[in-house]
Amino acid sequence: MSEYSGKRVVGGFDASKQVVVFAGPCAIESEEQFEQVCACVASLGLHWVRGGAFKPRTNPHSFQGLGLRGLQIMNRVANKHRLLTLSEVIDAEHIDVVDEYSDGLQIGARNMTNYSLLKTIGEKTAQTKKLVFFKRGMAATVSEWLSAAEYITSSGNDNVVLCERGLRTFETATRYTLDISAVPVVQKQSVLPICVDVSHPAGQADLVPALACAALASGADAIMIEVHPHPQTALSDGPQQLNLEQFASLIGRLRTLAAAMGKEIV
Repeated sequence: MSEYSGKRVVGGFDASKQVVVFAGPCAIESEEQFEQVCACVASLGLHWVRGGAFKPRTNPHSFQGLGLRGLQIMNRVANKHRLLTLSEVIDAEHIDVVDEYSDGLQIGARNMTNYSLLKTIGEKTAQTKKLVFFKRGMAATVSEWLSAAEYITSSGNDNVVLCERGLRTFETATRYTLDISAVPVVQKQSVLPICVDVSHPAGQADLVPALACAALASGADAIMIEVHPHPQTALSDGPQQLNLEQFASLIGRLRTLAAAMGKEIV
């Protein structure tokens, strides 16, 4: 085990008492956009903001992110609001720059089985124990997911948060099928904390609040929610992102539910 001595910890918070919210836009689009999100997140007493700088998109002609400039915007604005940052690494060549500008490194669903990348990130963060946020592959079993996580932990960093983000199934009513049962299953089989990304499986903003409440009720250690000042003009995944007012309302709702469970939203 790590310095946390077996206690389930997410981003520096005790998961036995607190549920961490990772909130922010799918992609960092401009300083103004990210400033509005950070101001909202900070005003709600939350601590982590997320945003994509390198965007692996299915369509090569879609917005691919701002790259280094996006990371620099994230770092500058988040520091102003005293927020911790999380951004995705999509290629080994981006590890150093994402590590330099972010407090946490995300590994997306498409890279769950990119074992050389997992090992390299584990080795790179072995000394710093920086948060590694590891998403489940879109067709992976829990066993495969947990085994893949060991490429990171066995390389020196066990400060890993698993993230359930929905599976590709025959169902088309939602973007992906959220496997909410993965939360108690993972908690039974692993010491690693588990987050639920409620935006990607929903694919539609109006479904996000219900999935977020379900994730919290299932015992998730953290929740990821996509937030954008103006989702209708977002350059990526606009339909699934909450606007700032919707997000603030949801956090209030989650706090009420969390209090009933003896926990705190942070």
